Amino acid sequence: MPVFDFKDTPDKKTPAVCTYTVFRSDESSASPELPMLVLNNHSHPWSHHSCGVFTNPNRRTSFEFDEEGGTVSADILKIDSRFISLLRWLGENHIHVHLSGQNRPEGYAVYKIREIAFGGGTKLSAEDGFLQFMIERLFASSAPEEICEEEDPDETGDSMRLTSLQSISDFMACAGRTMPDNIRLWARRNLAVARSHEVTPEERRHAQRALSIMMNIQWKNNYFESIDPVRARKILDEELYGMERVKQRIIETVIQINRTHTLPAYGLLLVGPAGTGKSQIAYAVARILKLPWTTLDMSSIYDPEQLTGSSRIYSNAKPGIIMEAFSAAGESNLVFIINELDKANSGKGSGNPADVLLTLLDNLGFTDNYMECMVPTVGVYPIATANDKSKISAPLMSRFAVIDIPDYTPEEKKIIFSRFALPRVLDRMGLRRDECIVSDGALDAVVAKYANTTGIRDLEQAAEHMAANALYRIEVEHAQNVVFDAEMVRELLV
Repeated sequence: MPVFDFKDTPDKKTPAVCTYTVFRSDESSASPELPMLVLNNHSHPWSHHSCGVFTNPNRRTSFEFDEEGGTVSADILKIDSRFISLLRWLGENHIHVHLSGQNRPEGYAVYKIREIAFGGGTKLSAEDGFLQFMIERLFASSAPEEICEEEDPDETGDSMRLTSLQSISDFMACAGRTMPDNIRLWARRNLAVARSHEVTPEERRHAQRALSIMMNIQWKNNYFESIDPVRARKILDEELYGMERVKQRIIETVIQINRTHTLPAYGLLLVGPAGTGKSQIAYAVARILKLPWTTLDMSSIYDPEQLTGSSRIYSNAKPGIIMEAFSAAGESNLVFIINELDKANSGKGSGNPADVLLTLLDNLGFTDNYMECMVPTVGVYPIATANDKSKISAPLMSRFAVIDIPDYTPEEKKIIFSRFALPRVLDRMGLRRDECIVSDGALDAVVAKYANTTGIRDLEQAAEHMAANALYRIEVEHAQNVVFDAEMVRELLV
C-alpha cells in the first residue's frame, strides 16, 4: 500500500506521495526474487555490492550510492513492512551500509544489508553485528497487521536482551511494529523511567532490568506451520515403546494444529505412576512442535509470588518463575511442562499457587508483578504431569485434556530393557552388544526383581549397574565378554 508523507520543504507542509509502496511478507530470509526492498534502477544499473547511506525514508525515501564521481541517489520503490523503521533508523543516524542486490526488471532487488563497521560516520549503538542481529530478528517476526502512516519513531519496539539504555532505545527504534502494542507502549514508559532523574536510582535500575528482560523475548504470532504426522510418529516411536493410545492422542493434536494453524485450546495432562515416562512424553511433544520448552516443578512452589514475581517497591524485587521462563526460552511460543501438578495446592498461608496457573492456562495473558505488564500467552502450550489426579482441583482439571498413562506390563518391561534401556547404556559406555549379553533367564530375573515397583526407572538403573559390571570385568579382569544369567543378576542387584 502507498505511504504518504511530507517532502523536505522549508515549511514542511507540502504533501507529496512517497516514492515507495509497502508490501507484507512473512518470509524468513531474502533473495533477489523475495527482496527486503527494491531501488529504482531504470536510469542506472547498480553494482551487485554497493555502499552508501539511506536517507530518512519518511521524507526523502532514497538510498545515496557512493560512486566514483560522487553520490548518486536512487528512489526506494518497495519496502518489506518489517524493515521500514530499521531503514529510518539507519538514515537518521547516517550509518554507512553495504548492500547486496541484483538488477531486475522491477528494480534493484536488495536482499542483504551489512554495516560498514564503525567507519565513515557509522554510529552503531551495540557491538559489531548489531545490525545483523536486528535483521535476523525482523526476518523471524511477522509482518505488522497494518502500517501506520504517521508512526512516531519513538513508538516502535522489538525484543532483545540489551543492557545499555542507548542500545535498548536504538533497538526499539529499529524494530517497527513487530511487538504487541501493549508491550511496545510498556517499553516506552519504562525507558522514560530509566532515563528520568525525577525518580530514585532504585526505580531506574528496576525499569532498566525489566526492559532488558522483556527485550530478550521474541514476540511471535500464534500461527503455527503444518507438522508432518509421519515425522511426529517417528519421534514418538523413538522415545516411547507401546502406549499406542497416548501416541494416537498426540497425533490427533498434530492433525488439529495442521487444520487450524493454532494451538489447541486445552493442554495435555499426563496422569500415571512415577517412572512411566510422563516427562519423556512432554519432551517428545515439544520436539514435535519444534518449540523451546521450560519446566515448572510445582512441588517446590509454596508461595504464589514465586510465580508472579514481587513488586518493584522492594529493593530485592525480581520477576517470577514464569516470566523468567519466557526470558530463558527467548520467545513467546513455548511448551510449558508443569511437573507434579497434583502438588500445586500446597500454598502456605499467602495464597494458592494453583490460582496463578489458571491465568496462564486460560491463554488470556499473564501479568508479572515485577514487569507490570500483561504478557500474551496464546503461543504457550501447557503439558502437565501428575501421579494422582484426585488431588488436582476441578478448575485446573478443566483446563486440560487428560491422558491416563498405565504402568507397563512385565512383557513390555522386558522389551524396554532389552531394546531401549540396555543398548542406550552400552552406547554411552562404549561397549559393544557382544561384550555384555543378557540371557533370557537374566532378563526374567531383572523384571522379577522390580515387579512391585512402577515405571521403568529401576530397569534403567539395573541396566546401568549391569553394564558397569561388565565393563569392570573386561577392563580389569580382561574378560572377552560377560554373559549374565539369572543367578548373576540376583547376586548383582541385591
